[in-house]
Amino acid sequence: MSTTRREIAAPHWLVQLLRSTPVPIPWNMVARAVLALAVPLAVGYALGDIGVGALISTGALPTVLSESAGPYRYRARRLGGATAAAAVGYLAGLITGGIPAASIPVVVAVAAISALISAAGSNASVAGLQMFVFCVLGTGQHVTGLRVEILLGYFCVGAAWSLLIALATWTFRATSPERGAVAHVYVELAAMLSATDEATSRVARHQLTTAMNTAYDRLLTARSWLSGRDATYRQLLNLLSASTPAVEASVAMVNAGRQAPRDVIDHFIATSAAVLANQEPPKPPEAPEDADPVLAALYAGLARITKGDDRKRREVQPWHKRLRAWAGSLISGPLTWFAALRLTLCVAIAEIVALLVPFERSYWITLTVGIVLKPDFGSVFGRAVLRGIGTVIGVGIGAAVLAAGGEGWLLVLLIAVFAGGVAVGKVRNYGILSAFVTPLIILQMDLASTGSWNVVLARLVDTVLGCAIVLLFGYLLWPGSRRPQVGGRLADGLDSLVKYVDKGLVLAPSGEARLERSRARRRAYRALADLRTAFQQVVVEPSAAGRQAVAWWPVIAGLERVADAVTEVGVTLGRGAPAPADDEIALLTAALAELAAAIREERDPAEMPMPDNEQLSGVVDQIGAAFDAVRGPDLVERAPLRLVRRFLPYHRRA
Repeated sequence: MSTTRREIAAPHWLVQLLRSTPVPIPWNMVARAVLALAVPLAVGYALGDIGVGALISTGALPTVLSESAGPYRYRARRLGGATAAAAVGYLAGLITGGIPAASIPVVVAVAAISALISAAGSNASVAGLQMFVFCVLGTGQHVTGLRVEILLGYFCVGAAWSLLIALATWTFRATSPERGAVAHVYVELAAMLSATDEATSRVARHQLTTAMNTAYDRLLTARSWLSGRDATYRQLLNLLSASTPAVEASVAMVNAGRQAPRDVIDHFIATSAAVLANQEPPKPPEAPEDADPVLAALYAGLARITKGDDRKRREVQPWHKRLRAWAGSLISGPLTWFAALRLTLCVAIAEIVALLVPFERSYWITLTVGIVLKPDFGSVFGRAVLRGIGTVIGVGIGAAVLAAGGEGWLLVLLIAVFAGGVAVGKVRNYGILSAFVTPLIILQMDLASTGSWNVVLARLVDTVLGCAIVLLFGYLLWPGSRRPQVGGRLADGLDSLVKYVDKGLVLAPSGEARLERSRARRRAYRALADLRTAFQQVVVEPSAAGRQAVAWWPVIAGLERVADAVTEVGVTLGRGAPAPADDEIALLTAALAELAAAIREERDPAEMPMPDNEQLSGVVDQIGAAFDAVRGPDLVERAPLRLVRRFLPYHRRA
């Protein structure tokens, strides 16, 4: 890697780490969090026992911490699973709390289980985290002096209340999330076509990819036992599917550096409003007579939206097949076992350290270790630093509350403020989340009954110790944690791009062929979007892994431009432009396959013959730029990957 890139990467890792995601404040999630956590406290205080209100409010935490946007059916599964797992973990912690010989093995076992079930998907990952968090919190509740069944009862009341708050609007807003997701696709299309420079259009294209992935994810999993709602889901899915030609033509238009006509942009905005209002899409504008192939394809895409599609919705995979797939991933995926081993070891160390620390309720050490080391939540280094920074701020807030003599209705108000901050922090920045969740749990589980300055000091020391354990044993001393592991993921993204090139540059005479080409395009763009997210998680590290992620970044941008160039050529096929010859397409796929092989084998890519075809010149130029980007960095630092291979034979899927 060049000296220049080293100088650029090092100062910027902290900036990247502290950067907040520029997303709107989710006011609906903020309102639900405030109601779920503050109302039990308010009722408890009004009835003369704010301690009971705090215990009930604790039962609402799993729902608040697991909340996410999406269809109600999806959210019901996610929140219900997370709450049930939290209750199981809480019960295990309550039963063994106060008996270190029992609680330590239980906490360590729950940590290992939570890491292993994370491989089963996003919902299982969230459930595993909640099971671990509330198992640890449960081990500290023996100091309340209440019986296990009473504490569990309070928890279940709070859990039921929070689920009611989260899903109360299902009855009259059942299809709103899916409808909003589809409408957002048209908003992003209009934004992309309205961009006046390449940088803005590139960002808009990334947002369009995210919007389409979200819309398809929501609609392909939507089901309802009510025929009216199910018909709405099908209608929205058909509308989204019919938008594919317009999306491809829009990407081609932007890739060619051309401005779309104003009536096209206005039509996308009007279509978005019609979808939200549950109305028929507006009549599309007429194409000009002298339209070139790309512009003609764009107007034809608008007409296709109005006509709609009639595609079959993918069937939901039975639970036993999903369970079998998860078991298979455990058997063939050593990465999951590697992450589980790291989490288990660090949790065991934290439990031992907690016995030696002269503070009451030092379970916060273990809690910090588990939350930071969650195997599928991004950079361990980044989360440890943000957790430490956020907790210092949060403890400062807690100290201010104590200094002000916070009690009664002031305590209820503060819980409401912190609950809203948690909802914002979940979507903005992990440090913001930590800054609000720390005083929230302090007030709920400590200050409501035994508030003192010692609690604030203990939480600060416990968090610092937990972060230190993670950074030392889970990062600095853990084999391969600071080694570059991003090349394999980049090569996997190239594999998806190769399949798209193979499908996207041929004529698709039948509806099934067009559908297959559309799916290949979506898979390629989704893979590149996932790749960008994975690299953004690694780039915050000041180690070789972060520096190499910075060096690889131009390659990711180059591959995105290759995909856009392929889309542009594909749009012109069948509109006066002949299809490239099979041998020309084979040269392109061979070049990309060589690029992937070079990345996996840690070498410079070989010179590859390219087709001499004016029609494919844009694709050839972008592939050449991708080759130059791979050859650009000094990749001597790839050598440590061999150490990773020794432990992780399947490191390319890291």
